[in-house]
Amino acid sequence: MKLGFIGLGKMGNRMVAKLVGEGHEVIVWNRSPDKISNFKFQISNLPYNKNFDEAKEVKDLVSKLEKPRVIWSMLPAGEATEEILTEVGKYVDQGDIVIDGGNSKYSDTQRRYESFKNKGIKFLGIGVSGGIIAAKEGYPLMVGGNREAYLGVKPLLDSLAKPNGGHDYFGEGGAGHFVKMVHNGIEYGIMQSIGEGFGILEKSPYNLDLVKVARLYQKGTLVSGFMMERTVESLEADPKLEKLEGEIGASGEGLWTVEEGKKLGVPVEIIEASLDFRTRSQQDKKISSSFAARMVAALRNAFGGHEIKKKSS
Repeated sequence: MKLGFIGLGKMGNRMVAKLVGEGHEVIVWNRSPDKISNFKFQISNLPYNKNFDEAKEVKDLVSKLEKPRVIWSMLPAGEATEEILTEVGKYVDQGDIVIDGGNSKYSDTQRRYESFKNKGIKFLGIGVSGGIIAAKEGYPLMVGGNREAYLGVKPLLDSLAKPNGGHDYFGEGGAGHFVKMVHNGIEYGIMQSIGEGFGILEKSPYNLDLVKVARLYQKGTLVSGFMMERTVESLEADPKLEKLEGEIGASGEGLWTVEEGKKLGVPVEIIEASLDFRTRSQQDKKISSSFAARMVAALRNAFGGHEIKKKSS
């Protein structure tokens, strides 16, 4: 397929590389041109580099596509996404497909879906998971919006999902981003449990080798899986997590999950406590210096490339 792609951040540039490598033709626009230049250099010696082109502005990107156009935005949720989708809306026509692959709040996606629908434009909100590792392992893609558009872009989703990812359609409007929001809320609790558990192991009287523990936990135990694999990686790189501070960021989905749970009358105690721990880690030195907080910060960096604060030497 041929598509326009907006946003070459740490997720976007990997997704574009995967798509062009799978034979799709991708035209990219990015607010900062240096990211396009760096990307072009990265793929310059690869056989699929001819599948890539750049646009000077959003209008130019849309004009380079044949109807019905496919335009994928991969920008941070909130103002950046709102601004770009408004801009895209000026140039697309009836029958075109517009995709928001960022971590937008599902209610914003619902509003955008209705707005584009009124103009005859097919809108998809796709929750993209798997972090920076998914470029190799395959992206899990949680789709909501126009079902016909979902069927139309399946070749793109199939390519992004290779070899071990997947995609599915969950309903109209903001359904896909709702599923992704709850996924990220669950993620908060899982990381918190790993952080606290390994904090106890680290303080034990047995001088345990935490790398060995994590590797064994990964051998088919009930806590094995994606996040335990990242635990192994983090501890192999820094066995005592002595190189970083435990100030943990939060990108919004955990809070939205808690708010939605309370609105629906559903208990969300673990997710809410995990969110509170992150907030306190940015204010309370006792929390940020704990092994649990450093473990959670390390995990966020390992799977998502999220920034960590390193200790000053």
